[in-house]
Amino acid sequence: MKYLLLLLTLTSLLTSSDYTKIKFPSKDGLPISAHLYSDGNTSKPFILLLHQATYSKGEYLEIAPKLTQMGFNVMAVDLRSGDTVNNIVNEISDIALEKDLDISYLATLPDIEASLAYTKKHLSQGTLLLWGSSYSSGLALYMASIDESIDGVLAFSPGDYYKKRGKTFIEDSVKVLKIPVFITSAKDEKKYWWSIYNAIPSKEKTYYLPPTEGVHGAKALWKNNPSHEGYWEAVNIFLKRFVKIIPTP
Repeated sequence: MKYLLLLLTLTSLLTSSDYTKIKFPSKDGLPISAHLYSDGNTSKPFILLLHQATYSKGEYLEIAPKLTQMGFNVMAVDLRSGDTVNNIVNEISDIALEKDLDISYLATLPDIEASLAYTKKHLSQGTLLLWGSSYSSGLALYMASIDESIDGVLAFSPGDYYKKRGKTFIEDSVKVLKIPVFITSAKDEKKYWWSIYNAIPSKEKTYYLPPTEGVHGAKALWKNNPSHEGYWEAVNIFLKRFVKIIPTP
């Protein structure tokens, strides 16, 4: 009986989707709240997850555990351009609003930079991937163009959404990308990112469009999306190249 209880406990721990809530400062000192899904092995490939507009780190409550099962450590962070989703409040957005700070899409760049720096210093010594949803997916592509430590990008519904930087800000930025890049979106959103995709010189770029209408952003992977299985299959194919035999710490 004791053995059975121990086995059930271990199984529960191995299949748990629990996360650790952590905080660290953005470049201007505002506290970034994040959900860390990690077993502590810093040699594992790591994915930094960025949410879409009006959302929070809660966008990845369902997605992150599946990525850990594939062999990744992951962290979902709040960006100051956001709000609440899946009952998870965007904490840095609330503070930025209280302080009457800029919460535009481009204003999140210091948050992304700080999240990358924290990840590289404390959480990951191996392969590092950046994953964006909607507005943050374009910024993920941009960050990869200026940060050589990023080994791959997944962009869900990207586009040139940043008027202050010009109509082709992301398209111009990605012309230096030679790392693996994956782009997907709802079926009718291809027109927003096709020129960006074509501008990427990487030989390891790929994209996916669903046979059905599909869904905007990373929530395309949520199980309540009828076409989520197709999206997951495409993501799995892309991510397999990064998962190798991971040495134990």
